[in-house]
Amino acid sequence: MARPGKIIEAEQRSGMQEADGSLAGRLGQMSLGQQVITLAIWPLLEQILSFMVNTVDLILATRMADGDARVAVMDALGLGGYVMWLMMILQGAVATGVLAIISRAAGARITDEARRGLVQGILAGLFMGILSGLLIRLSLPRIIKIFGLSEAASGYAFSYLAVLAWACPILGIFYACTNALRAIGDTRTPFLIMLFINVCNVLLSAGLVFLDPPLGGMGIAGLAWGSLLAWLLGTIVVIVILSKKSTPESDEITLTLRQANWAPQREMMARIGRVGLPQGIEMLGMWMIHAYVLRFITGLAFDGALGAHFIAIRVESLSFLPGFAIGTATATLVGQYLGANNPRMALKALRTAWLFALTFMSTIGIFFLLAPEVIVRLILPETDIQATRLVAVAGPLVFICGIFQPALATTIVMKTCLRGAGATRIVMTWSFASLILFRIIGITIYDTYFDLTLIKIWTFMSIDLFVQAALFIVIAFRGKWLEAKV
Repeated sequence: MARPGKIIEAEQRSGMQEADGSLAGRLGQMSLGQQVITLAIWPLLEQILSFMVNTVDLILATRMADGDARVAVMDALGLGGYVMWLMMILQGAVATGVLAIISRAAGARITDEARRGLVQGILAGLFMGILSGLLIRLSLPRIIKIFGLSEAASGYAFSYLAVLAWACPILGIFYACTNALRAIGDTRTPFLIMLFINVCNVLLSAGLVFLDPPLGGMGIAGLAWGSLLAWLLGTIVVIVILSKKSTPESDEITLTLRQANWAPQREMMARIGRVGLPQGIEMLGMWMIHAYVLRFITGLAFDGALGAHFIAIRVESLSFLPGFAIGTATATLVGQYLGANNPRMALKALRTAWLFALTFMSTIGIFFLLAPEVIVRLILPETDIQATRLVAVAGPLVFICGIFQPALATTIVMKTCLRGAGATRIVMTWSFASLILFRIIGITIYDTYFDLTLIKIWTFMSIDLFVQAALFIVIAFRGKWLEAKV
């Protein structure tokens, strides 16, 4: 593909030279493919562990109850997944701002700016976590009512989410810290911390659910408490690591909280907000659109539709893992290359990452196409009538997942890289355009004139993904996003 004209113009205006745009330390000694693989391997393992944290709750929940009660628990956890997404919107926006700012500072070798970005990111993540936690906790009864669950499922959902709402401040700090580490190229430490969190979650959640009182017997609330305590322990660990004195290697920058200035700094907070706010708006809009679609799912003429939908989402998230890992790694590379005044290599990094993600996720998609119900059975192995019904409904959805894997790989990598470069407004605008067209207008019109089913809803979502993939391919290779300011 020809070099975009925008890159040429940017280089001419600033006098940039590709030879001046090498990266610091070990990354600077690697080829582009090696850089992507080196930075992606640990996030991939971390994503697998993060998937396990959530899947442990799902697997334990399927063994807490039988029959109709199990269906209600599954519906509750289905809603819980979406509300947890809502809980993390503000903290995720802060984390994206932290990644963009610190990766640029790492590329430019400005250690003091990177450390200020870390401290201000922690403060912003804590504040946004407290705010989102309070808002969710106070509005939780209303949120649950909107989705129209059964009385039993609503009770389970409230018990689960009322506890998890208090994890928001913890996760605000955690994601700011781990994104800061990724931004300087340290993807191994977040993986090790996630390994620790996963082990804690398994032990705590299983104990709080299945042990006898007073240590256990807490039901679905025990799952929430296990997750909350595991995240708290992981956050303490990452703070301790960042508080240790560090010695720079070569010309790489290091992060430390020792002798940090904890006073809020308006300029750095504004930079974090300038990058993160559009993503926050985008994520909130996406959540509202997904919530709108969920109302159609819960309104379908059979119980367990939301539970089957959630199972398929959990299976689909297996394919997210390499996509998000590669996207996160490349967001770091893109930010560092832009900080080093090398937009040409930033674009090459994006192209390389995209091809890697297409290969990995399309391969996973083949398994989804060949054995969808077998894969669902890995999560829900029981054979009673209710479980069999959930498998029969979720299986075709997993098959659809296999079809849209190339589009999903494209959207994940393109959007993650653009966000890491600070071009969050571009991502917000075009994501909204496609989501509104297909997931709101398309589904609403179809439901007005035809019989809507869960498979048809997933078909509309698939069309949206293919359209977004085409849009972001064009946007990415035009190169305007390379001029984004952070």
